[in-house]
Amino acid sequence: MKSITIEGSLRTGFGKTATRQLRSQELVPGVIYGGPQEISFSAPAAAFKNFVYTPSFQVAEVILDGKTYRTILKDLQFDKIDDKLIHIDLLELVEDKKVIAEIPLKFVGTSKGVKDGGKLIIKIKSLKVKTFPKYLKEQIEVSIDNLELNGNIRVEDVKIDHYEILNSPRIPIASVVLTRQLKQEEATTAPAAKAAAPAAAPAAAAPAAAKGKK
Repeated sequence: MKSITIEGSLRTGFGKTATRQLRSQELVPGVIYGGPQEISFSAPAAAFKNFVYTPSFQVAEVILDGKTYRTILKDLQFDKIDDKLIHIDLLELVEDKKVIAEIPLKFVGTSKGVKDGGKLIIKIKSLKVKTFPKYLKEQIEVSIDNLELNGNIRVEDVKIDHYEILNSPRIPIASVVLTRQLKQEEATTAPAAKAAAPAAAPAAAAPAAAKGKK
């Protein structure tokens, strides 16, 4: 699994004044949860760039005063005006303690519905799971080979060992829908079929009419 190293410092000052001072030095305050005690720290904003601004799931190895903490992302706060990162919460990975994480989905295979002319719609890009740190992975693979036209893959269809999936089971994560071209073809075919059906009725009645004239 991908990891990134972040070097920072333990925080000694707290409160609004201390926080403003950190941010003026382009430092981001943060807290590491999940271990024996909460750890408050700060690190350069630039150090979080490849950790925060990516769809990938990664481990952050945070080095503080010579000690390394293996962590994953818990929460973020951004400035409402300039959208800069202003606070980060991390979750320490403790081997015998389960963690909750958002794992990206990777859809593999080729859908039957897409082969028939449909369009694949991805509705959820990640799943919230609960597992032990040793089972964490960069992504969860989901096969779409059997996904047919107008079909759905739901959360409950994803089966993965050692993972408790916390999303609602009936929520669709991917579907194949009719494209505009297929809808137009169906719209043109349906009236033609309706028009052809009544045309056969007079032909069936014709022998009876001829018999009456005798």
